[in-house]
Amino acid sequence: MKRTEIKKLLERTDFGSLVNVKGWVRTKRGSKNVAFIALNDGSTIKNVQVVVDRNEDNTELLEQVNTGASLSVDGTLLESAGSGQKVEVHATNIELLGKADPNEYPLQPKKHSLEFLREKAHLRFRTNTFSAVARIRHSMIFAIHKFFTEEGFFNIHTPIITASDAEGAGEMFQVSTLDLNDIPKTEDGAVDFKQDFFGKAANLTVSGQLEAELGALALSKVYTFGPTFRAENSNTTRHLAEFWMIEPEVAFCDIYEDMDLAEDMLKYVIQYALDHCMDDLEFLSKRLQDEEKNKKADERSMELIEKLKFVLDKPFERITYTEAINILRNSKPNKKKKFQFPIDGWGADLQSEHERYLVEKHFKKPVILTDYPRDIKAFYMKQNDDGKTVRAMDVLFPQIGEIIGGSQREDDYDKLQQRMIEMDIPQESMWWYLETRKFGSVPHAGFGLGFERLILFLTGMGNIRDVIAFPRTPLNCEF
Repeated sequence: MKRTEIKKLLERTDFGSLVNVKGWVRTKRGSKNVAFIALNDGSTIKNVQVVVDRNEDNTELLEQVNTGASLSVDGTLLESAGSGQKVEVHATNIELLGKADPNEYPLQPKKHSLEFLREKAHLRFRTNTFSAVARIRHSMIFAIHKFFTEEGFFNIHTPIITASDAEGAGEMFQVSTLDLNDIPKTEDGAVDFKQDFFGKAANLTVSGQLEAELGALALSKVYTFGPTFRAENSNTTRHLAEFWMIEPEVAFCDIYEDMDLAEDMLKYVIQYALDHCMDDLEFLSKRLQDEEKNKKADERSMELIEKLKFVLDKPFERITYTEAINILRNSKPNKKKKFQFPIDGWGADLQSEHERYLVEKHFKKPVILTDYPRDIKAFYMKQNDDGKTVRAMDVLFPQIGEIIGGSQREDDYDKLQQRMIEMDIPQESMWWYLETRKFGSVPHAGFGLGFERLILFLTGMGNIRDVIAFPRTPLNCEF
């Protein structure tokens, strides 16, 4: 008999039909005469209840049906008499596909800490929390590709291995085939990269943006969606060494159209989550409320679904960095020295606490900040006529702060070259990027969205290590 996924089974009303379901046992309970098995196959957060009449023939088998074991069940689909479920399966035959010794299986039916589950990343998909996160993550991957396809963008694959540093920060993982126990050296004692695989120093990329710009300057609208890497020794709830980035680039586009695109994309994918992931969102919302029930009211997070609708309900507020600094400098938290990083004046690099104040307290809506000081932004950003600011834009969300960073790109060859000199960006390895400003240069803009940060926002999880299947962080490369 062909297997029916549990998600589809729960929607059926053809009671009396013979069905086959397969999955993993969440719980088993019952009495001397009957056993109730909660079975889940990952297609939905909901389990199907399997009812088994105990008899001499299945006693030994049922003793091996423990949490974590996998089963194939043939039975009759019946309308459930119990509350909380519409259907159940009355088993006629059970096949034990895989055992799970209750003395060894670590995910017994009780509450486990997220820290513990990170140590069991090979099994944590089987929990309600992580299966919900995984399904939402998949839906957002699809929604992002759907949005850009509908908007006429072309997806391009940019290099994972690169000889350039897109951010100019130097926090990159090196890629080499040289023997670390016998590294070849030049006459002056430096590493002789000419003997390496690529004949030069190579790294894992921190961004696909620079190559995406090349695509946009021919195809007009492109986007990347790929893995990026940053060798930043930060052991925080907001940092990963390996993460995924969505980076659109658009030719004939200025900073204002760039902001429109960012707002449209975020609202599209959030609405998609509300339309297609409600079961998982409701579970994660309840989970978050349970986690924070002992906190004071003003310390609790906004209810998850309410928070998502908060983003959809109003146009994003658009203000300049200078306006934001004035608001923050005159705010009560700043005057009462409640900010961890006080705002003294223009030029400060805004922290998450400042971004959240603007969104959650002052404007009570998402905010887009523009026109940042050039000294705290990347070399490729379009310089404004004031000589002090660049056409950068950051999208700020409740509870998470910055979720998107973007800019109009500098399309003037001389200005870009001078900025690279000022910031010690090596022109020799970036000749190709400069050259695009010589041959049919046009105004263009784009942004980067850290995918895990989006999932963090959508799921209400508190640690970015819990929204990617196998997190890579300092001193952690397990699984």
